[in-house]
Amino acid sequence: MSASFASRLGIEHPLIQAPMAGSTSPALVAAVSNAGALGSLGAGYLEPQAILDQAAEIRALGDRPHAIGLFVLPDEFEADMAAVTRAREQLDALMIREGLDVRTSVPARWAPRFSDQFAALCEARPAVASFAFGVVGPAQMRELRQRDIYVIGTATTVAEARAWVEAGANAVSMQGAEAGGHRGSFLHDAEDAMIGLFALLPLTVRALAASGREVPVIAAGGIMDGRGMLAAEALGAAASQLGTAFLTCPECPAATAWKQDLPGVEEHRVTTIRGFSGRAARGLRNRFVEAMPAAAQGLPYPILNALTAPLRRAAAAAGRGDLLSEWCGQAAALVRPQPAAELVARLMHEYRLARRSLAH
Repeated sequence: MSASFASRLGIEHPLIQAPMAGSTSPALVAAVSNAGALGSLGAGYLEPQAILDQAAEIRALGDRPHAIGLFVLPDEFEADMAAVTRAREQLDALMIREGLDVRTSVPARWAPRFSDQFAALCEARPAVASFAFGVVGPAQMRELRQRDIYVIGTATTVAEARAWVEAGANAVSMQGAEAGGHRGSFLHDAEDAMIGLFALLPLTVRALAASGREVPVIAAGGIMDGRGMLAAEALGAAASQLGTAFLTCPECPAATAWKQDLPGVEEHRVTTIRGFSGRAARGLRNRFVEAMPAAAQGLPYPILNALTAPLRRAAAAAGRGDLLSEWCGQAAALVRPQPAAELVARLMHEYRLARRSLAH
């Protein structure tokens, strides 16, 4: 399955660099793709023109297959402005206490329009489109198929995997509880869908096979080396998707303070957080998480995400990793800072060594 999956996408390795919104750059995506894996641009926060511009940059750096990832969201959001005001007051007070000279503001839009982002993705025409937070509609799936764009849907339960397969996805990325960043759950509360990857993989593979709709299953969550990739393959995965492993690459635009904190992450301090964006996400329990204003915790995504954006930018500029959304997977301390192409080569070397070791 791994060989046929890679062959279908025109890549050499059953390895995907996760589409981490806000933490990918054209340089990172191109470096991974040029090394034979699948680089992914996390475009969930990008305006449509930025998607087109960055896709053009990726192609200019080497026209190899790559992915663009989006969040499936409504085009418009209703905000409780009284709740927004209360949250802003508490967030601003926290920044004053922490010595950051920045304050919240109400943006013109809470988030880019998904329909406009989707149109830009179709125009950019990547080899792969990946989606999280929901399932695209039939008309959108037809548009993707007309452009021969391979579709990967993110799921956190077997039921969500089935929903994506029924919608016409070419593959499903199963996000285990160990994964860093936002949870892709859409049929269940995030807290009810925290299933360990090595339980989730065989359950999903069996369920899809039983349904007669066998599609490639991608493993995501806590995989940091080639041994983990092989273990996922043994449980039925056609490929592995790694995010945290690429955060410390020099091509990754993550804040320096965040990168510096990752090697020292204690696994019991990786937790589920809602206070940065309003949506459940996995990351490091730091100063901001522990001092999180109560009013902010009640605001939904993307309202809260937009309000905290200037605070996170200021914290990054000040080198305050303890006030950043330091998203990371459960095994973050296993990061190996090195250029992305070298990391891909290292992962695949470890993968081959592990296969040979088991063969003897």
